[in-house]
Amino acid sequence: MTDANADSVTELVEGGLDRREARWLVEEFGSNDEALHEAARRRRGGEPLQYVLGHWPFRSLDLDVDERALIPRPETEELVSLALAELLRVEVREPCIMDLGCGSGAIGLALLDELRARQVAATLVAVDESLDALALARRNARKHDLHAVSFVHSSWFDDVDPSRHGRVDLIVANPPYVGDEEFEGLDPVLRHEPRDAIVAPDARGVTGFADLEVIITQASTWLQPRGVLVCEHASTHRDAVLAAARSARFSDARDFDDLAGRPRVLVARR
Repeated sequence: MTDANADSVTELVEGGLDRREARWLVEEFGSNDEALHEAARRRRGGEPLQYVLGHWPFRSLDLDVDERALIPRPETEELVSLALAELLRVEVREPCIMDLGCGSGAIGLALLDELRARQVAATLVAVDESLDALALARRNARKHDLHAVSFVHSSWFDDVDPSRHGRVDLIVANPPYVGDEEFEGLDPVLRHEPRDAIVAPDARGVTGFADLEVIITQASTWLQPRGVLVCEHASTHRDAVLAAARSARFSDARDFDDLAGRPRVLVARR
C-alpha cells in the first residue's frame, strides 16, 4: 500500500470506520477521492459494505451486488457444496438446475461455473418474482460468461413452464424464512436488503415457514425420479422441513448443520 493510500486509510479510521473496511474501500476506489469519500459516507450511514463496494465474492465468482438482492453469505456457500455433491453423486451428464428466488444469481451461477470447470454442461432456470433481482442475475451471468441460463419471472413455481414437470435434476433455494417479529430484532444492516427476500409469513404454526412449505410441497412435481431439493432454512426449522419433506413423499430427507453448528440446509431426494 502506498503512503498516500495509507494516509487515506488513517483518515477513514479517524472518521469512524473499521480499519479493515477502510482498507477495502481504499483498495476499491484508490485515488478517486470523491468516490472514496462517498463510499465512506454510505458505510458510516449503515449501508452494507458489500453494497458500497458493488461486488462481493461467492465461491468461485465475484458477483455484482446491490439493494436489488440479498448479500451472498457463507452459509449459502455451504448449500452450494451440498447441492454440487448431490449432482456429482447421481452423475447426470447434462443436469437441469432450478434456482428458486435466485436474487443475484449466486447459487445457480456458482453451480454452473463449478460444473463447467468439471466439463459438465448444466443448464439453469433462474426464477425470481422480482424483475430487479432478475436483471442483476442476468448481469452476473454475462459477467462470468455463463449463457446456459433462462430467467423466469415467477413467484416460486407459479409461472414456470409446466413442460418442465418431472425434468429437473436439482432444485435449489434460499427463500425468505424470517418471521415479522424476528426481523425487528435482527441486525439493523438488514434494513438495507430487500425485506421480501428475508421475511415470510407463518405456516403450520411455524414462524416464517410459508415459503418453505410451498417449495417443499411442490418441488417433487418438477423433479425427475432421481432429482433432489436442496433448500436453506432457519435454525429453528429442522423438524418442520423434515416433516414437510416426508409429507411430500421424498424418499430420503436429511438436514445439515452450517459451520456454526446450527440446522441450516435440507437435502431431500425423490
